[in-house]
Amino acid sequence: MDKLSKQRFWEIDFFRGLAIIMMIIFHFFYDLNYFGVQRIDLRSGFWWIFGRMIATTFILLVGISLTLSYSRVKKHKTGWKLFKKYFVRGVKIFGLGLIVTLITWVFLKKGFIIFGILHFIGISIILAYPFLKHRFLNFLLGIIFIIVGLYIENLIFNSYWFIWTGLKPNYFYTVDYFPIFPWFGVILFGLFLGNLLYPNGKRKLKIGNLSNFSFVKLFCFLGRNSLVIYLMHQPILVIFLYIFVL
Repeated sequence: MDKLSKQRFWEIDFFRGLAIIMMIIFHFFYDLNYFGVQRIDLRSGFWWIFGRMIATTFILLVGISLTLSYSRVKKHKTGWKLFKKYFVRGVKIFGLGLIVTLITWVFLKKGFIIFGILHFIGISIILAYPFLKHRFLNFLLGIIFIIVGLYIENLIFNSYWFIWTGLKPNYFYTVDYFPIFPWFGVILFGLFLGNLLYPNGKRKLKIGNLSNFSFVKLFCFLGRNSLVIYLMHQPILVIFLYIFVL
């Protein structure tokens, strides 16, 4: 492997780590509300904006990271072998989403996760493959996906089979929901930014290396391990609440 294939950009890991911290804070207050410890309106105002900021940051970084990965891997793989990498990766993450579906169905029943963030990211990694090389096309398509998503958000569709698209039946409720419309538009924006700011896997803007600072190093560590932290943080938060609060 060449040097480029081993390179990580500290700022990507840093912002992903920052988003992880924000997510844990948000879910802590979500759990306080869910268990009736403190009534908090999470569907409007500050907390709604805060939650959407977290999700948007994560999903943008998924798109950016896909372009970085593509820039490195295309030097060694082509055709089916190249697509297979993203297909397998997407299936694995979608599979983790199915495990989350099963766990939430067992413990929550009402509001269990059908198409949450992991389902969405898994599918998006596969769907993004034809768009990995493009720049401004992704920007335009991203706008279209978001507009369509906003349009169909309030439509009622009498079937559960198309929930993944954003078309949902009346009174549909789930604690985590990221449909293709509009959220794949954010993935496309991430692809646009990745190809704009990191063409061919190289940083276009000159920024200093802050990764040796303890504060930055911690956030980068969290960012590199974001998937594990995402899977583990909610059980830990619930156990903490049961021991110290409930």
